[in-house]
Amino acid sequence: MANEEDDPVVQEIDVYLAKSLAEKLYLFQYPVRPASMTYDDIPHLSAKIKPKQQKVELEMAIDTLNPNYCRSKGEQIALNVDGACADETSTYSSKLMDKQTFCSSQTTSNTSRYAAALYRQGELHLTPLHGILQLRPSFSYLDKADAKHREREAANEAGDSSQDEAEEDVKQITVRFSRPESEQARQRRVQSYEFLQKKHAEEPWVHLHYCGLRDSRSEHERQYLLCQGSSGVENTELVKSPSEYLMMLMPPSQEEEKDKPVAPSNVLSMAQLRTLPLADQIKILMKNVKVMPFANLMSLLGPSVDSVAVLRGIQKVAMLVQGNWVVKSDILYPKDSSSPHSGVPAEVLCRGRDFVMWKFTQSRWVVRKEVAAVTKLCAEDVKDFLEHMAVVRINKGWEFILPYDGEFIKKHPDVVQRQHMLWTGIQAKLEKVYNLVKEAMPKKPDAQSGPAGLVSGDQRVHVARRQAQQNHTSLEQELQRRKEQLQASMVLPSVRIKEEPMSEEGEEEEEEREAEEDEEPMDTSPGGGGGLHSRLANGLPAGRAAGGDSFNGHPPPGSAGSPVARELRAFVQATFQKQFVLTLSELKRLFNLHLASLPPGHTLFSGISDRMLQDTVLAAGCKQILVPFPPQTAASPDEQKVFALWESGDMSDQHRQVLLEIFSKNYRVRRNMIQSRLTQECGEDLSKQEVDKVLKDCCVSYGGMWYLKGTVQS
Repeated sequence: MANEEDDPVVQEIDVYLAKSLAEKLYLFQYPVRPASMTYDDIPHLSAKIKPKQQKVELEMAIDTLNPNYCRSKGEQIALNVDGACADETSTYSSKLMDKQTFCSSQTTSNTSRYAAALYRQGELHLTPLHGILQLRPSFSYLDKADAKHREREAANEAGDSSQDEAEEDVKQITVRFSRPESEQARQRRVQSYEFLQKKHAEEPWVHLHYCGLRDSRSEHERQYLLCQGSSGVENTELVKSPSEYLMMLMPPSQEEEKDKPVAPSNVLSMAQLRTLPLADQIKILMKNVKVMPFANLMSLLGPSVDSVAVLRGIQKVAMLVQGNWVVKSDILYPKDSSSPHSGVPAEVLCRGRDFVMWKFTQSRWVVRKEVAAVTKLCAEDVKDFLEHMAVVRINKGWEFILPYDGEFIKKHPDVVQRQHMLWTGIQAKLEKVYNLVKEAMPKKPDAQSGPAGLVSGDQRVHVARRQAQQNHTSLEQELQRRKEQLQASMVLPSVRIKEEPMSEEGEEEEEEREAEEDEEPMDTSPGGGGGLHSRLANGLPAGRAAGGDSFNGHPPPGSAGSPVARELRAFVQATFQKQFVLTLSELKRLFNLHLASLPPGHTLFSGISDRMLQDTVLAAGCKQILVPFPPQTAASPDEQKVFALWESGDMSDQHRQVLLEIFSKNYRVRRNMIQSRLTQECGEDLSKQEVDKVLKDCCVSYGGMWYLKGTVQS
């Protein structure tokens, strides 16, 4: 209150908003001149504008009679620009620099908070500005002088060598045709500085007529700066509260947000990063760092972040290599992108980088020439892959950039096993694409005690002793479990043994044969009769001795009550409903990918043997097709085991069965043979679409012949 009393209101002024020139009014800012001279006193020779760019160019006369004007310098500039001969195209027709050009530039892109004010008769009239332009001297005449100088030098050189040119023979020239411009190249060209400058130069100038301060036209236009009628419609916007009026007069500026400098893509603000969802934080960190231990990732994300959620998120954007996380290739090379060095598409780059990552799962060292020879990529692309995750060592090759993280391997065995399944699938794909010789992957990466190639002799002895102790303990547990099972199997219900009369030695074999023919099959169910040897074979329960072995203590697939059997059977049925023919190798690859998609601790992670998988396939309504592979085939035993869905319940079952019978006797078949056999077995009304469907479901074509899926050897 005391401050208000010391600063009383002296006068109240009415404010009016004039809109007649709201979209046409510009403010020109001229260079500083002496106070005694105004720009209106200087004759304006010409004016022109480019409306789209809001660019103005003014030509103003120079007072050559002023004592401060250097006449000799003006003549020299005119001579340099126009030369000795003056014509209509000369910049300075008086052979003297008697004018100067001013070009405009925008001071700000947001002029909504600026207005021109005119105070008259106790009223303040405001008109919003459409643009603010700063006028600066243009030195384009110097460019013309340089061009003239180069032309004169070229003319002199041409005159000296004119005789030599006349005597020169016809020379052969090479004609080159430019390649079609790609969409990415066109976008880069359109966004280039040279293209934008050329586009701006193509906009035509609009010539203006300059009116001075005291001109009658200027007096007439100046009236539009006044609000037309104090009680008009234009003033209704000012009938608002003081806060609303101030908001209209000074709207919140968005210029600061627009003009805020953007940080480089490789610079991260941790404060901004932690405002993002956890999955985005992990993805951004891994994309920038490329390789990181899990402990470092947790420290960057903060102590309040759940490690289980981080483990779940990191597996979506990275792969485990030697206990450390390496960002996935498709994160660095997204779809529709290409190599900046060779233009190779992203799919090929991802495959090559996956090969490098896989090599580092086998060893700490990788040789660049070996990678280039296998992937067929240029040296720059291969070097980029290696620099992401390795450092070069002279005369040794490239070593993985981080030490082996054995602590993470021991702490998270379920994650390690899942990653091992993923690497097994990637290895199978790489072997198929690059025609690699199969290399055994480590079966249990969680049992690795350290990085390969860096284990000393004492460490190996220590590891061997520890593994022997672990194996001894596990063997004792297994022996105890088998003893308990054997004791349980010995407790049988009442067993009725059929007695046979003894006879002479020569009649024993005949009587035994008769007894076997007359005797009914032995019931091995727990409730029925049966002998001890029908339940036990080689000291083990019959279910395990028969081949349906219990892997890691789980019941065989035939056990309907086993959760593992139910899950495995569901996977097999769903897989064969989509792909009717699969080799055992391909089925195992799909199963490993299925395991990788399951959450940690799932029942299928307890272990599935090959025998268990094959028995489940046969129990799910599939049959094994004994394809006669050629003797010189390079297919592995798992690739030679072919399984097919025999009955799916659709109309194509009969066609599929005939086709599978054909391939049980032939490794490859021509289409006309397949079509004639199908017509013979299924009738004459078999359409081409039906034949195409059964071939698409079960076969692939290669070199004019048809093969069952997974059996062709290129």
